[in-house]
Amino acid sequence: MRRPRGEPGSRAPRPTEGATCAGPGEPWSPPNSMLRVLLSAQASAARLSGLLLLPPVQPCCLGPSKWGDRPPGGGLHAGPVQGLQRLLEQARSPGELLRWLGQNPTKVRAHHYPVALRRLGQLLGSQPRPPPVEQATLQDLSQLIIRNCPSFDPHTVHVCLHLAVLLGFPSDGPLMCALEQERRFRLPPKPPPTLQPDLCGGQRLEAALSCPRLLRRPRQHLIRSLAEARPEELTPNVMVLLAQHLARHRLREPQLLEAIAHFLVVQEAQLSSKVVQKLVLPFGRLNYLPLEQQFMPCLERILAREAGVAPLATVNILMSLCQLRCLPLRALHFVFSPSFINHISDTAVELELPGYRGPRLPRRQQVPIFPQPLITDRARCKYSHKDIVAEGLRQLLGEEKYRQDLTVPPGYCTDFLLCVSSSGAVLPVRTQDPFLPYPPRSCAQGQAASQSTTHDPAQRVVLMLRERWHFCRDGRVLLGSRALRERHLGLLGYQLLPLPFEELESQRGLPQLKSYLRQKLQALGLRWGPEGG
Repeated sequence: MRRPRGEPGSRAPRPTEGATCAGPGEPWSPPNSMLRVLLSAQASAARLSGLLLLPPVQPCCLGPSKWGDRPPGGGLHAGPVQGLQRLLEQARSPGELLRWLGQNPTKVRAHHYPVALRRLGQLLGSQPRPPPVEQATLQDLSQLIIRNCPSFDPHTVHVCLHLAVLLGFPSDGPLMCALEQERRFRLPPKPPPTLQPDLCGGQRLEAALSCPRLLRRPRQHLIRSLAEARPEELTPNVMVLLAQHLARHRLREPQLLEAIAHFLVVQEAQLSSKVVQKLVLPFGRLNYLPLEQQFMPCLERILAREAGVAPLATVNILMSLCQLRCLPLRALHFVFSPSFINHISDTAVELELPGYRGPRLPRRQQVPIFPQPLITDRARCKYSHKDIVAEGLRQLLGEEKYRQDLTVPPGYCTDFLLCVSSSGAVLPVRTQDPFLPYPPRSCAQGQAASQSTTHDPAQRVVLMLRERWHFCRDGRVLLGSRALRERHLGLLGYQLLPLPFEELESQRGLPQLKSYLRQKLQALGLRWGPEGG
């Protein structure tokens, strides 16, 4: 078999500037600076492809995901298709390129056309005297691509379009128009608009709050604007969606929260406790007590009316009020009833209202509130400082002198717990009972014990991480669940040592973190090591 002209091992001539190729019927024009760089490159597919930011064409790496359909059979047996690609890559004139494409219609695949266009650019820019190009040759090549581009995959269309632009084909010519049409045809359809212009005000609000894009990417300015809706547009469903949105994204927006509180007061008679629990949720989660004066009296009336109808909804309402430190004393007499007894733990009642003398939940039926790290902590564990703080404590104190993620009675999970002697020495945890007596003797004793580590012969210090997501979005107010846990641990007699995320993020590396922890512990009068015992 006769070897085609232009062996792959032949030396490429020295690059020089050449003219760019105009489209059919277009006059020749000197190349611009970008094309001058591109077309003065070596006659190498790898080099030119690097300049074009496109991968070089590899004969054995052609597949449907890159350059179209793979030659059947693969390997060395797919000779005709790969042989044609080698002929195109070694063509020495535009006319020869067109001849190889036109004389082998059964062997031509979609990926051969980008190879031909790339070789055309090499021919025009890699020789001192570019070969003459007849307009008929360019027209025939354009017609071949136009005729076959409907079978191109999106990547091939993109590559051909890019190469045609670099080669100087006019943007309004038939080749560019056909390729651009194929590119637009393959674009994914645009999703329909979320909000329909003919919706009424209330439906627009509901549609906006139900939009997945809004739920994933909350926009505070858009949420604020919803508060300006007319009263008749604020239905229970819309207000519930608004409350859930604020709670989910930790948006402590006073204007909207006050609007929800006012709506609850005005619509009290029409709202069931199952709806009220959803409306009250953001107040407890965001640690926001509304200014609406009738907010608490309204909730007390709803609890008295429906405590036995929906026990679980009543629990959720009480939990939100407990986070706000607003447990209604009078309503508890309606809550603790035989039908309600299996659905609530009254640890919060014992801690928040020490003067309450009404019905209580039996001890055997109580359940812990925070027995393990919360869901947000588990979901964001890779962003947490807990691991590096644990390593800092291990190197600073030793593994035997702290406990991590320990749940203390009646069911609160602590980040790190230390046992401290009356002299302030950090003791090995295994030699001490890490739990304080429960139930506490009185809240007054618990508060007094939480002020110092020297009055109790065996005090417990709890290091509490305050991560960025433990706060409302403004970063200044702890979420209700976090504030509740810290407050109750303090009432139980544990001394708290908060570690704010701003301080943790400012530490550069483990040595700085150890120094930071040392200063924090020494500020409490704690000692460890040989001098601490």
